[in-house]
Amino acid sequence: MNINNNDTAVVVIDPQNDVLSETGVSWDLVGNNVKDNKTVENIERIFKAAKQNEFEVFISPHYYYPTDYGWKFAGTVEQMMLKSREFDRNGALSLDGFLGSGADWLERYKPFIEDGKTIVVSPHKAYGPQSNDLVLQLRKRNISKVILLGMLANICVEAHLRDLIEQGFEVLVIKDATAAPQHPELGDGYKAALINFGYIANAVLSTDEIVAAMA
Repeated sequence: MNINNNDTAVVVIDPQNDVLSETGVSWDLVGNNVKDNKTVENIERIFKAAKQNEFEVFISPHYYYPTDYGWKFAGTVEQMMLKSREFDRNGALSLDGFLGSGADWLERYKPFIEDGKTIVVSPHKAYGPQSNDLVLQLRKRNISKVILLGMLANICVEAHLRDLIEQGFEVLVIKDATAAPQHPELGDGYKAALINFGYIANAVLSTDEIVAAMA
């Protein structure tokens, strides 16, 4: 992949408290992997490199509104997220209670996300970008290559990877700017993600390698 700021964008999935903060509802499942990978620090390094080198940055967030709790069925992880009220917000048109909540951005990322330049797309509802406007926003800016990172590796990141590949984008995944749940029964999501990243992505690189390539 030829990375350049003309046609390559950074896409960060769910840089939110519930999956990256020690007070988040999912920390018991993801915390060890986040710490092992230095995920929080590496996401911040990518934000800095993108801003310094004038790469466009997109955020694909995950929000659940009160109406989403009326769903009649949900998959395994969806049920877990809904039960724990992960990424919970009071409504699509309300920011009441948002500041500092599990759905809010990790505090250290706010200077990058809230700089008036970062594109925050509409929320994805299950795992992939099929339910939001990420692809539209990328295409409207003539982006054909994506540097992908964020949470969770084997769920939302992999789902975004698969759909973006199907949509005709070149996609590079940063393997240590993500993390996954390590569940006692469901297994090690990070190990599963790395295998699938290798099979599907155009490239799988480290934060060090991407920071150097973006310079």
